[in-house]
Parts: sequence; structure tokens; C-alpha cells
Amino acid sequence: MFEKIPLSGVSNTEWLRLRKSGIGGSDAGAICGVNPYSSAMKVFRDKTSDVIEELDNEAVRIGHDLEDYVAQRFMEATGLKVRKSNFMYRSKGHPFMIADVDRLVVGGDAGLECKTANAYSADKWEEGNIPLHYVMQCYHYMAVTGRRTWYIAAVILGKKFIYRKLEWDDGLIGKLTQMEEDFWVNHVMKGAIPPPDGSKACDEVLAQYFHTARKESRIELVGFDEKLKRREEILGSISALQEEQKQIEQEVKLFMGDNESASSECYRVSWGNVDSTRLDTKRIKAERPEIYSDYAKVSHSRRFEVKAAQVA
Repeated sequence: MFEKIPLSGVSNTEWLRLRKSGIGGSDAGAICGVNPYSSAMKVFRDKTSDVIEELDNEAVRIGHDLEDYVAQRFMEATGLKVRKSNFMYRSKGHPFMIADVDRLVVGGDAGLECKTANAYSADKWEEGNIPLHYVMQCYHYMAVTGRRTWYIAAVILGKKFIYRKLEWDDGLIGKLTQMEEDFWVNHVMKGAIPPPDGSKACDEVLAQYFHTARKESRIELVGFDEKLKRREEILGSISALQEEQKQIEQEVKLFMGDNESASSECYRVSWGNVDSTRLDTKRIKAERPEIYSDYAKVSHSRRFEVKAAQVA
């Protein structure tokens, strides 16, 4: 059973705010750790932040603009008829689970998710495969709406159209619901940060929660010696790799000389002229301190440093 939330007349900002009220289909894969473009930490930040983030990049626009086209191709390929629902669905049994579906199959117990993919992602759809985070998205929609079948259709831009069919799976849906409930109840509702994952979103969450250090406060560092030793090893590897990278770039530059570009069957390299203008803030501060003070902006952050302990 589910509650239907009308979307007719709802602005994009209001729709984005509604999405903060629960876990949606596109969040499911991230919470399960199978979305290469998102993470549980990113979902946590989105659900606990008051910021409404409106994405409008080329990939988002292509996906939105081609949704009708993908649905039309699906109807042509299958003979099924689909329609928009104009509702957001909220599970009554698990009200933290919401679904904003692309299409519903008319006269059938099924729904449709419409996707677009570039040619470089074509291999992820080969031999009947579906990217795993899209699989989780479809099963999330089944869990919320109760529909027993979900189709996913995709246009691989410039190459082909494909569609797949997913059937209800008690075990998978039960596990997915359990993971989402744990995430919502024990992290979002409690404001408890999920385990760090190395993402930029994690840095932003930590800065948001612990933005100011208490002066001269200190705790004993317990259980991190091996991890910090590994951090030193990683930094050493990064430094060596960056030096190798620089050497390769320098060799190419020496080969190019004063030419602006070079190409081979595999690569195109440019080494062009770039003009940039920067304010000499040091000079402004020295010669026109009144102007500098009027426009200077103080920022607050915390600096993370690691140093080897002095052994007595």
C-alpha cells in the first residue's frame, strides 16, 4: 500500500524538497554501495541538508529530454502502452521509501524506467546485463508501488535501443528495504554520519558537522597507527607517480617545441597559450590597505596535518 502525492503544478524546487523527505529510487544503489557515481555519504548529506541542489548539466538535460523518446521506442518494441503517473508514491508500511517513477504500464502490473547512455557505457548493457544501481532503482520502485514487474529501457546514444524485464524478488526486495530502513532510521533520523568512504561528499559532511575546533582540546589517538602508516605509504606512492607523470608531460612538451598541438592515432595533445589576470593582493594590501580591508573576505576552515611523534 502507498500514498499518492500529486505532482501536478509542483515546481522543480518543491519537487526537490519532496525528494528530501525519503529515500528515492536513485538513492537505493548508493545506499547499497553499488552506484559508481554516488555514495551513502552523498545521500546522507542531501537528506540532512537544507540546501536544495538543482542539477542542470548536459547529461541531466539529455536524460530528461529523451525520456519521451525512450518510452515511445519501448512501446514500439513491446506493443505495451505506458503513461506518466504525475504522482510521487510513498510506502505506507515504510514511509521513508518514496518513488517518482518515469512511466506505468497501462493495464498491467508493471512500470518502466527510461535511461540514456553514451556509447562508452554500451558494454555495461551487453549480454542482458543492467548496471547494478539501475537494478536497485527498479526493485525499489517495485517495493514502493507493489507492482510485480519493472521494465528498464535504454537508448545507447548513436548505437541502439534495448530493454530488459525485472520480476519481483522477495529476498532482494526484503534485503533492500532492510538496508534502506537501517540507513534512514540509524543515520538520517539520528544525524549519525555513515562510515567515511573517501568521497568529496564525506569531506563536506565532516566540515559541516565539525567546522570549528575547540581551542587546545586534545584526545588520545587510539587504533589509527596502522592506518596512518598506510597513509604515509600512499602519499609516497602518489608523489612518485606524480613525478613520473610530470616527466612524461615534459618529454611530450620537449618533442612539441613551439607547436600548439600534436596528435596520433590514440591521442590528441594541446599545449596552447592561456592569458589570465590576477589581482596582486599583496601589493593592494601594502599600498591601498583601506581598499583591501573593505573587500577582504575571511574564511574559516580546519587544517588536517599528520606528523610523526617525537620518540623520547
